[in-house]
Amino acid sequence: MSIAARLGRILTPLTLLASAAAWAQSPPPPTPAPFQQALQKAADDLFGKAALTEQQIDLVIDPLIDAASGSQSSATRTMQQTLIEIIGKSYPRFTVRAFDSEALARKPVVLVGTFTAVNNQGAADGPRDAYRICLTLADLKTNSVVSKGVARAQIEGVDVTPTPFYRDSPLWAQDQATNAYIKTCQGTKLGEAIDPAYVERLTANALVNDGILAYEAQHFREALAYYRAARKLPGGEQHRVRIGTYLAATKLARRDDMVDAFGDLVDYGLGTNQLMVKLLFKPGTTQFIDDPRITEPYPMWLSQIATHARQKGACLEIVGHTSHTGLPQVNERLSTLRAQFVMDLLLTGAPDNRNRMIATGRGFKENLIGTGKDDSSDALDRRVEFKVIGC
Repeated sequence: MSIAARLGRILTPLTLLASAAAWAQSPPPPTPAPFQQALQKAADDLFGKAALTEQQIDLVIDPLIDAASGSQSSATRTMQQTLIEIIGKSYPRFTVRAFDSEALARKPVVLVGTFTAVNNQGAADGPRDAYRICLTLADLKTNSVVSKGVARAQIEGVDVTPTPFYRDSPLWAQDQATNAYIKTCQGTKLGEAIDPAYVERLTANALVNDGILAYEAQHFREALAYYRAARKLPGGEQHRVRIGTYLAATKLARRDDMVDAFGDLVDYGLGTNQLMVKLLFKPGTTQFIDDPRITEPYPMWLSQIATHARQKGACLEIVGHTSHTGLPQVNERLSTLRAQFVMDLLLTGAPDNRNRMIATGRGFKENLIGTGKDDSSDALDRRVEFKVIGC
């Protein structure tokens, strides 16, 4: 037997033993705590261990988001209010300021946070059975990350219903602004520099937040003014600005502005190959839900998608998705039928596009939320996605 062969016979068992030892020593997954307890732990780590020497610190909160969808929810709003209460009670050297251009000009510490449904064992395709809390403090004076706080929360009793702005949004896409926010929270280590793409957009983010709050207070003209002002700023070319412009125009019954704004959304989605439209179906069927308040704009949406795709000479793969309930094979079939149904609607007014479209389904393999609640909280999982493909 050659030396190489003998070494192979020796090394293979040793390699297996080393792998087994490493597996045995790997830490167990964290144990999720009740929501309030998990948030308190993350907050205590964040504020109690902050690497800041000042006695009094101005703090602004860039609203927390769900990292999977980029949206705010009842849970993230509750978290933000609870954090403010924790600061007031236990960490008086932090003074929470309004998230606006005046406060940002003083270069405060900025709090960002994400709240994301995960599989606690780390399985990519496993059920989402816990929430991961990530909190980060970014000091604009030193341009560095000065504290982190993380925890795992139990899924029970947590309301992840999107807030009205995100609930009403006709489609979804994570743009550079959202990705920079998530990176600042989840992709940084203590002492590292803040992502420049995030800092560049902070003032625009503040105006976008004002627009969202104005929209949810039903001050639609004011909201529209905020979105238009944000778009003129550096970093203001954001997907949320486009969505907000469409939503405000819709509420103001400005038909032409609404159509133009949706066309702008479609162009952006086709240009980035990420056009995910929330078309809600009856459970287990290929028919839209029986709620005209929701489905009334669907014909316009589909007309705009067909028109803009034709103008760009784009070929489309129409991909159906379902929420995480039922048998996988049933959901794959259902998602394909839904995609076919939408494709047929697109072709109704433009039959010459038939050779430029295909319909496929993913079932619940590419869930964004993954809780399987089948309500407004996981509406993004029941989406139809349009991907630009080679013709």
